[in-house]
Amino acid sequence: MLTIGAHMSIAKGIAKAAENVIEMQANTMQIFSRNPRGSSYKDYSRAEVDKFQTLRKDHEFGALLAHAPYTMNLASPRPETHEFACTVIQEDTARMDALGVENLVFHPGSHTGIGKEAGIRNIIAGLDQAITGDEKIYVLLETMTGKGTEIGDRFEELKAIREGAAHPERIGICLDTCHVFAAGYDIVHDLDGVLQEFDDILGLEHLKAIHLNDSMMPFGSHKDRHAVLGEGEIGMDALLAVVCHPVLSKLPFYLETPLDDKGHAEEIKRIRERMGKTR
Repeated sequence: MLTIGAHMSIAKGIAKAAENVIEMQANTMQIFSRNPRGSSYKDYSRAEVDKFQTLRKDHEFGALLAHAPYTMNLASPRPETHEFACTVIQEDTARMDALGVENLVFHPGSHTGIGKEAGIRNIIAGLDQAITGDEKIYVLLETMTGKGTEIGDRFEELKAIREGAAHPERIGICLDTCHVFAAGYDIVHDLDGVLQEFDDILGLEHLKAIHLNDSMMPFGSHKDRHAVLGEGEIGMDALLAVVCHPVLSKLPFYLETPLDDKGHAEEIKRIRERMGKTR
């Protein structure tokens, strides 16, 4: 069964977000672990958490994904920036784990001039503060486009982070289709080759989630601009090939396309219809 959902707002609460998932006929969701462009977060009442857990169980949600805020940069050489990022990843790993969210994804960060090796060391130091090894949650490194001084556009960099951490068994990967395409991995014409390279370097067993997005920008542009499925440079046929690929089809897929809930519901419906026609 296809596990697919979209990024859901939790402004009205996490139980309301779950209700919206059901209404849009999705079966999973991504949420922000806190304010995506700030530092604040909301504590949920016991009643709301219980309602949320009942909804996800009764409607057989697949693995949920929390996204860490964009404001954290674990790779940063600035002490105050790195300390903030370490606090956020530590708090959010514990909070999302307590909520029963299966995966927490974050952007590895930007080294801002100190070089990738030094930036990777900073990321590892932050992860080692956050992950004890006793969690049930996986902390996921997201594949990135490589804009500016960004870390994570090459599989080798993600491998260095994961294998350098004290608890690599709790660290996985989230592959973003827009990002890898913009980073220069040709998922349109050589999806099998990209997945083989991923397996050779990182191991497909560590791939836990897919961000399913089209790209406004061309192949290898190193620019991060998401597009509606089928309206970008990747195209619906190539994205459908990702969803249907035998080594990916059992993974959860999350839309981060520039649409509201109604638009995401239409995208999900279209994907399911296209899958039915190709099988």
